[in-house]
Amino acid sequence: MTNRFGTTTDMVIQPVEEGGVSYLLAIDSQGLYLTTKNRLDTQLADPNRYSGARQGVLERLKALGLDPEALAAQNQHKIQVSKGDTAQKVNPLKASKRSRKAA
Repeated sequence: MTNRFGTTTDMVIQPVEEGGVSYLLAIDSQGLYLTTKNRLDTQLADPNRYSGARQGVLERLKALGLDPEALAAQNQHKIQVSKGDTAQKVNPLKASKRSRKAA
């Protein structure tokens, strides 16, 4: 089952040590990000996946001697694709007009 907002073990690429702190380098459909071990495999959202937390990650990886572009290209297979529901999407404007006609 795909976890849309959390981080799972199969998303992790490698551990990274920065300034004496251990991080895990992970990938999702938005790209690379750094997270911590306590965020793995919980059913809670991982705030490290938020866009604000991702700012500067590529520069941090380059400073550590890693190549973010190569890592992302090599680990595309780890990106989870959500199946989504097969129900047809409802346009809220049309739905509101339908409810007025029924009255």
